Amino acid sequence: MGPPKRRVLATAEETLFPPPTLPEEHQIARVIKAAGNNLYSVEFPSKQVVLVELPARFRSTIWMRRGSYVVVDTKALDDRENKLHGEIINVVGDEKAWRKAAFWPKAFVKQSYGGASDSEEEDSRVGKMPSSDEDE
Repeated sequence: MGPPKRRVLATAEETLFPPPTLPEEHQIARVIKAAGNNLYSVEFPSKQVVLVELPARFRSTIWMRRGSYVVVDTKALDDRENKLHGEIINVVGDEKAWRKAAFWPKAFVKQSYGGASDSEEEDSRVGKMPSSDEDE
């Protein structure tokens, strides 16, 4: 049997829209890999890789892939003496909506399939050639 469908839908709906602001102790991080039972290795915009815990409300409800984004509360587990550096408090569901938020880190630039960043894609749509030093 699984969790009730209404709980699954409510949890998934929470992840779709970004909050108006993020508190100082909350940071957006990229999921690197699953590191164990409800533990994930994540990378902050500062390139620091840490281990975080997935709380019970997301377990068996939301699945995360490598490269997806989460919001980590870095102060949640300060009272414990262990290797965990925080707790996942939200999962970025609609990445497009979250990227438009003012608090989205500049370090997490969307990469296209060709390896070009957003600004290079805009240049190609306008008709400009991306700058490269190879021609010189």
